Amino acid sequence: MFYIVTSPAAGSATRTTNLPITQRPIDFLFLVVFAVFIVTSIISDSVEGLGLDQVADSPNILVRWNFWYASNFDPLYQAHPLWLRFISGTSAFVYIVFYVVLLFALVRGWNWIQLPSVIYATMIIALTGIPIFGVELFGPAGQATPNVGVFLAFNLPYIVFPLLLLIRMRKPLPFTRRW
Repeated sequence: MFYIVTSPAAGSATRTTNLPITQRPIDFLFLVVFAVFIVTSIISDSVEGLGLDQVADSPNILVRWNFWYASNFDPLYQAHPLWLRFISGTSAFVYIVFYVVLLFALVRGWNWIQLPSVIYATMIIALTGIPIFGVELFGPAGQATPNVGVFLAFNLPYIVFPLLLLIRMRKPLPFTRRW
């Protein structure tokens, strides 16, 4: 796929070609990470978004997995306040659609994904990262994580990779360059 880019100074058109994903290693990394995000949205965020109580003896295996995590490392997640249900529901039922489209855009080199990527990354950092990390790290007892290291291992990728995607999409025609 190529795009015609007009140089305003010269008034001439030049042909710009997208690089294949094999020449865009960061995009291949994004492909893997956001595919994992699809799975984790189904496993974790859907349980919270639907307001299912995380109990050890649930017949639902996803609930049992979430119970293990929440009861050991994330009391806020186990308490599931309404605001957290909204955030998790957005991840499970809105962001997941973006993740699927992003995977196709990365493979196919669809440059139009730039603006949706910027919107997504900004939303997840501001609307998800700040409130959840704020409560988990600085909240009152019973809501703050008892194990910061494990909490960060499970949750930091959901802030770091959207931030990297935001940086990646900083300029027009992102798939015409390696980074």
